[in-house]
Amino acid sequence: MYNEQLEKLIEMALMDGELTEKEKQILFKKAEGMGVDLDEFEMVLEAKLFEKQKSMEQEKPKTKEAAPKSDKFGDVKKCPACGSMVQSFQIKCIDCGHEFSNIESNVSINKLFEMLNDAENERKDEGMSVGKALGGMFANAYGLGGGDKVDSKKKTIISNFPIPTTKGDIVEFLSLAVPKAKTAGNFLTKDKPENKGHNNFVNVWKTKCEQIIMKARFSMKEDKKTLDEINNYAKELKIK
Repeated sequence: MYNEQLEKLIEMALMDGELTEKEKQILFKKAEGMGVDLDEFEMVLEAKLFEKQKSMEQEKPKTKEAAPKSDKFGDVKKCPACGSMVQSFQIKCIDCGHEFSNIESNVSINKLFEMLNDAENERKDEGMSVGKALGGMFANAYGLGGGDKVDSKKKTIISNFPIPTTKGDIVEFLSLAVPKAKTAGNFLTKDKPENKGHNNFVNVWKTKCEQIIMKARFSMKEDKKTLDEINNYAKELKIK
């Protein structure tokens, strides 16, 4: 359907029956670069993933009924409300409408900002320690208060934050993250002290937003209202 290079990438990405956020980003960027319609490509990719998962499920030994009961079978989830089988990336059962919730991910939304605040407090503690040894004004003037180390830690926290799985959590996260993913100031003022700290984190916030938007576009096809809201956030960040 597509050229040999893109088809090969799709085949490699789906080889294990899973499609990670990183793999999705690579495939979409490659398809976009080749002039492929992204809406069509998304549908084709979803169909290929479903076919791969279905073929892998059929190839499993028929003795699997004897295995311990589980809410997940390979790459397919079982709805806890009605028992229907749904694809792993869906957040809502198409049969009964039950929304799936990842408790670990939900809790970490609040945890994220707690962790960032804790990291920021480390900056203050380190700054005070260095300030006592070298003189507070001297330490601050030459950036000896541990700022780079703390900033690096905060960026790692944001990058490793688990992608939310429920509609409410996805929208809530984007509403908080999108302003942080937009550059403050203009060409002349973006490096001023009041903007520089904010802009230092713009790229990592934008990357995380992009991952979540990609996830939402895959999992919310049937929720046009929410998907429109997600796409409005994408437009704000110029994410295609």
